[in-house]
Amino acid sequence: MTEALEKEAADNDLRMGIANNIFTIFIELSQNMMNYSKSKNETNKSPGKEGLIIVGKDAFNNYYIHSQNIISLEDKEKVEKKLATIMTLDKAEIKKKYRELRREGSEKHSLGAGIGFYEIAKRCEKFNYDFERINAKRFYFTFKTFINTN
Repeated sequence: MTEALEKEAADNDLRMGIANNIFTIFIELSQNMMNYSKSKNETNKSPGKEGLIIVGKDAFNNYYIHSQNIISLEDKEKVEKKLATIMTLDKAEIKKKYRELRREGSEKHSLGAGIGFYEIAKRCEKFNYDFERINAKRFYFTFKTFINTN
């Protein structure tokens, strides 16, 4: 990923701040996937950490990072609550809450949809998400961020 991003930055004269935002969001989404992803096969004794992350560019040369993985009902409830709260905040409020959480350290490395979503929200222009029910215990979690290059 690092090499691909460096090549993309060089080939397209991408500002370092934008490249850093893309890379940081990619890492946060990867960590979320490792922490929350559940295998679709519930009979598997050790659930797999499966998912998908795509980094792309739209027709206006703006970047997006799209992730999708399967999560449990319990994790869905945690993640959905956190994301719904973040969606109500403006950029200044997101940055303020992010700084508070870093100072407190309470959600720094938690497995409960902690500070990472605030990190993503402060680095992207906007994001959207969706949960699609698979069964009573599992959901497809889709998350997409948009990074403006202008």
